[in-house]
Amino acid sequence: MTDLEFDVLRAFLKTQSGLSLARDKRYLAESRLRPVCESFSLESLSRLCREIKSGTQKKLEKAVVEAMTTNETFFFRDKSPFEILENTLLPRFLKDRAETRRLRIWCAAASTGQEPYSIAMILKEAAARFSGWKIEIAATDISLDVIEKAKTGIYNQFEVQRGLPPRLLTKYFQQHGDHWQISAEIRQMVDFGYLNLIEDFSRMGQFDIVYCRNVLIYFDLDTKRDVLSRVSRAMATGGALLMGASETVLGVSDLFSSDSSHRGLYTKAGDAAIGAPTKLLAGSM
Repeated sequence: MTDLEFDVLRAFLKTQSGLSLARDKRYLAESRLRPVCESFSLESLSRLCREIKSGTQKKLEKAVVEAMTTNETFFFRDKSPFEILENTLLPRFLKDRAETRRLRIWCAAASTGQEPYSIAMILKEAAARFSGWKIEIAATDISLDVIEKAKTGIYNQFEVQRGLPPRLLTKYFQQHGDHWQISAEIRQMVDFGYLNLIEDFSRMGQFDIVYCRNVLIYFDLDTKRDVLSRVSRAMATGGALLMGASETVLGVSDLFSSDSSHRGLYTKAGDAAIGAPTKLLAGSM
């Protein structure tokens, strides 16, 4: 792959997915795209770049985006965002949404499903307090392949050992040979669907809680600002945004305020602060 061909690939990925691929990541692109070449019977990465530039092979374009998308995730990843949900956000919304008895949560980069299923298990554990409520968990991703895997709720031994408490594994999973499947009652709590964050998502409506974690780090500054602007409009008044441990809105967007009590938690600028944990819910983790 020549420098010019790599630039074609970088421009394609930026336009199609928002991914900002640094010039020193050519080795990563080459390692991930060689299997794509084999799958489409392309003799070289140079040929792949020419096909992308021609814009005539949509299946190939999709495969390239899929190959370059990072899908690292695991159950209760980083713990803190789920402790915040359990001990701070749910007690708050139990009070603030008492009249409507409705709660909408969005996982904006759901990957293979461990994040939304972690949320669903927390909510299942708190079901008695939310009796009669309408709770929606929307989980989206740019990769159709990982969405299909997520829908099955099937994970191997390594995947269920990463972050998942043994008590919840026993309670909500059934073993099938070398794999485990999360129960139908948990799977039914999550609505999975395709979404490219650089495209319009206003049709999804507004959410009380948005998990947009470990995805903006792959975007350039302008794309981050654009996505965060539209995420802000997708948040209901009093809503909460949770981002990854290495992410921040500081210096990126003035549409959010950070919460001094919780790292990675943000509210819309002008909304009241979330406040300290109240620990009203029974522990699930």
